[in-house]
Amino acid sequence: MTRSERKNLLMGLAFISPWIVGLLALTLYPVLLSLYYSFCDYDVLSPPVWIGTLNYTDMVTDNVFWLSLWNTVVYTAFAVPLGLMLSLLIAVLLNQPIMGRSIFRTIFFLPSMVPLVAVAMIWLWIFNGKFGLLNEILSMIGIDGPNWLTDPKWTKPAIVITSLWQTGGTVVIYLAALQDVPRHLYEAAEVDGAKPWHRLWHITIPMISPVIYFNMIMGLIGSLQVFVGSYVMLGGGGPDRSALFYAVYLYENAFKYLKMGYASAMAWLLFLLIVLLTWIATRLTCKHIHYGN
Repeated sequence: MTRSERKNLLMGLAFISPWIVGLLALTLYPVLLSLYYSFCDYDVLSPPVWIGTLNYTDMVTDNVFWLSLWNTVVYTAFAVPLGLMLSLLIAVLLNQPIMGRSIFRTIFFLPSMVPLVAVAMIWLWIFNGKFGLLNEILSMIGIDGPNWLTDPKWTKPAIVITSLWQTGGTVVIYLAALQDVPRHLYEAAEVDGAKPWHRLWHITIPMISPVIYFNMIMGLIGSLQVFVGSYVMLGGGGPDRSALFYAVYLYENAFKYLKMGYASAMAWLLFLLIVLLTWIATRLTCKHIHYGN
């Protein structure tokens, strides 16, 4: 290595050193430390005590753990498909050659820029059973709206609806993919007499299938970590713990009950669950995803 090359290498290392230090100190070290804590009895106030796999085996008999996992699975089963379909529908509409298209794109993207806590506070008012906006609208058409935030049957639907507010980023990703679909495919389909629905199903969806897969995985990961809506709108779990999600229960164990070891074990189990579900989704969809030619 010449002197000039060595100088360039050292200069490059100097530029990336803040990022490397941040990665090691603020990401990698806490992650590895949490793995160690997951095998310890640790309450933050006293030194950790090694207990082996007891934190993991305790989950098997923890009914609240299974309830939080079930609530999260139910939420994910509805929030992810609905979010994917709604964002794709909006993206297809915003991709049409209509007047003011840029303005509409901005309008649909702006809600995703609002902080999640502020979004939760807005929906807290919208879902209010007595004077909320949604029930007021329903009453105008003769429907007696439910108590969204106090009835256990309606808390999860309320959180799912709230999650649809944040589809702006997904819409932008879909739009980028839609604009990359070759126009001659649509023109050929129109010549053959294909209707809009057939063009969407046989051209658009196959051509943007990698993006659909990406959004599905990101939605899956995000929904398994749902936290803000339940914690801000329902105080953590809602009536009868109907909206006690996995991340909320993890947070309570870590910072409310100071069971940091148990919370770390829950975090690592969630990581393994996400990896497993991602692998399953990849195996199930790999034959239906079309990359380029």
